Amino acid sequence: MYNVLLFAHSWLRWVVLILALINIYKSFAGKNGNLVYGKSEKGLAAAFVGTLHLTFVLGLILYFVSPYAYQAFGGSESVMKNATLRFWAVEHAFVMVLAIAAASIGKAKAKKAATDPEKFKAQLIFFSIALVLMLSRIPWGEAGRLFRF
Repeated sequence: MYNVLLFAHSWLRWVVLILALINIYKSFAGKNGNLVYGKSEKGLAAAFVGTLHLTFVLGLILYFVSPYAYQAFGGSESVMKNATLRFWAVEHAFVMVLAIAAASIGKAKAKKAATDPEKFKAQLIFFSIALVLMLSRIPWGEAGRLFRF
């Protein structure tokens, strides 16, 4: 079960990142050009935030079934003294929650905005913040190599 969840969580990140980039590009174009914020923009924003939430749920399940969780919360070593445990138990989880919050706020602000440029601007700002946060805590380097199949 752990490997299946990890595989799904790991591959969903690519869907999330692609949707983030598409939304940011469209928001930038919409903010600077007089584009209409229509159904496709609402759908893309919902797909981004929804996929982000799905990835979070999978990550939350992983948080409690992974061997790192056992080491972090039941092991003999302090989680804050071990860089790998700290990354997974604290840094990755906390920053991803902040990214989800930023994306959700951006979608909500876009929904409440009165004009199309304001909707695009809200999405551009908050989705960009979410993307930067996600990119900062995705395991790109050595930590990511631990989980390849």
